[in-house]
Amino acid sequence: MEKMTVITERCKGCGLCTAACPKKIVVLQKEHRNKKGYFYAECTDQSACISCAMCATMCPDCAIVIQK
Repeated sequence: MEKMTVITERCKGCGLCTAACPKKIVVLQKEHRNKKGYFYAECTDQSACISCAMCATMCPDCAIVIQK
């Protein structure tokens, strides 16, 4: 089950979530872009995610959903 989900169409690739993640498992996608042309964030290791919601708290676009 995914703990961290990014609503890719809302993400503008600002990178605030990547800096906030204590596990350093949130990165900006380098291959795919959303419909607006931005590289979006993604979680590289769902099993390492601790659902702390720091990434979601930092996101100015509310593009990250955390499930506990």
